[in-house]
Amino acid sequence: MSPKIEKEYAFQTAVHFENKFMINFYEITLLMEVNTDKHHEQNIAIERINYFIENFVDSSIFVNATQDKIISTYENAGIRVLTIPEDPYDQIIGLVLLLKLNAITEGRLLVTDCIIHSKLSSGIKFNIQYEQTESFVGDNWYCDPTCATKQNKLTSKKGKIVKLFDNDDFTSTGLVWKTT
Repeated sequence: MSPKIEKEYAFQTAVHFENKFMINFYEITLLMEVNTDKHHEQNIAIERINYFIENFVDSSIFVNATQDKIISTYENAGIRVLTIPEDPYDQIIGLVLLLKLNAITEGRLLVTDCIIHSKLSSGIKFNIQYEQTESFVGDNWYCDPTCATKQNKLTSKKGKIVKLFDNDDFTSTGLVWKTT
């Protein structure tokens, strides 16, 4: 049996919904299973979650990935855009965050539940469970174990992969798994 831990986070971010820019305040509770016997790996996994939420989620904006013109407008204004597969409802944001946090912990922790609520959801809390993420798994930034917040590769017309920008892979933060 794996030990279970719980951690709460709060962050402010924006959403683009129904052609409106809205600031929102989120609170999430993560329920996690520890899947490593190495305490330093558990600590690194938690620090990766902290780092990602503080540096990439906080002060960003969630936008439906189909809104290319809106995404470009926000990016040109210097706002970090987190694209998601549907409109930015709390449930969808919770699913995406659950997947991303599991990706960046690389199996050392398993986020089993993400309880999310926001100011815009009028006090309704959504309990997102890992089993619900199945239809969102794929070649998306939120399944990438780096700090990527959007796709970092595009396929050109000739079928070649073109790298658009670098993503922090946690090396510069020191939050890497030690190999001994």
